[in-house]
Amino acid sequence: MLRGNKVGLRARHEDDIPILRAELYDDVVNSSRSEAGPWRPITPGSKDPRLVADDKEQGHVKFSVVELEGDTLVGTAALWGIDNHNRSAHIGMGLLPSSRGKGYGTEVVAVLCHYGFVVRGLQRIQIETLSDNAAMLRSAQRSGFVREGVLRSSAWVMGEFLDEVVLGLLAQDWKPASMG
Repeated sequence: MLRGNKVGLRARHEDDIPILRAELYDDVVNSSRSEAGPWRPITPGSKDPRLVADDKEQGHVKFSVVELEGDTLVGTAALWGIDNHNRSAHIGMGLLPSSRGKGYGTEVVAVLCHYGFVVRGLQRIQIETLSDNAAMLRSAQRSGFVREGVLRSSAWVMGEFLDEVVLGLLAQDWKPASMG
């Protein structure tokens, strides 16, 4: 497990899947805001590719986010689009509604940066988020990410086009947070 001060990132457990599906992906609005494609219902018991971790997939590492005190599931996180040649990757995460606003997002970003830069030896980590996702923008900027640009009207979300913000962090600009 990768540990921060309040949260840890661990392997996805089978019993995490129904909770994540119910609280993140069955919510049409939340899912539409976090996924690149349109929302669609997933049959219970099926292998939902958004949730099931494939340990052989080298370009995408999925984590379950847990509160360290009590080992309570609070969300999901990923390092995706891992490019070993260019030594770059992207960060993605989703916190359960009951776990938002507690500072967990900033810590998840910090722990993912530690994993990317220290464990994986990456040079660059990137975040793309909707321009109105203030919580993710704050978490990224607190971890040292720099706003690099705006992709105008690039995301179709619930009947309208929204802008996406691109943020990047280079290994030499990263300042490690103290880990628990």
